Amino acid sequence: MKTMTCRQLGGPCDLGHQGETADDVINAQDRHLKEAVKAGDETHVPAREDMKGRWKHPVKSMGWYRDMKKAFAELPED
Repeated sequence: MKTMTCRQLGGPCDLGHQGETADDVINAQDRHLKEAVKAGDETHVPAREDMKGRWKHPVKSMGWYRDMKKAFAELPED
C-alpha cells in the first residue's frame, strides 16, 4: 500500500489517497475531485477540469499518466 496526495496528483490539497497501484490512487483522486467540486470547493475546480480532460483524451494524456505511475513506483510502502 502506498499513499499519494491530492497535490502530488495535480490537485490543491494534501488529502492522502492510498492504493496498491497507481490506478487505485488515480481513481481515488478522481472521486475526491468530483466530491470536492460537488460540495462547492472552488479550489478543486481546475484540477477536476484537468482530470475530466484526461479521461476524455486518454492518448493525449499518457504523459501525465506515465509520470504518475513512475512517481507512485518510487514511493516507499506505507
